[in-house]
Amino acid sequence: MLTVPVLTGAAAYGVTEAFGWRSGLDHKITHAPQFYVIIIAATLVGMVIAILDVNPIAALVLSAVINGLIAALLLVLVMLVSNNRAAMGERTNGRLLNVVGWITTIVMGVAAIGLIVTSIFG
Repeated sequence: MLTVPVLTGAAAYGVTEAFGWRSGLDHKITHAPQFYVIIIAATLVGMVIAILDVNPIAALVLSAVINGLIAALLLVLVMLVSNNRAAMGERTNGRLLNVVGWITTIVMGVAAIGLIVTSIFG
């Protein structure tokens, strides 16, 4: 019971901060409607998951797998942005950071492909 308000609040703060919307429990619902809609939606999703009797450990594992698959794509975007002078100015990556960053991206991509291949053919 303790995790529901923490997780819904964290989701609401995270999404509203990402979009630059007003957030905070100190605001009335009329001043931060998106914030409260996200809290309500997250609570309802949590209720549906509880009603459907979803195994929470299986859900955490699935979430970790999805995050691992998406990580390689996000690393590509991070590397492209961090080397873009228009976005980063003089703070672009140096040679060593580029080598380490692209090696990490390739390793994550190979791991994601390996997971998919072993899941299908393993």
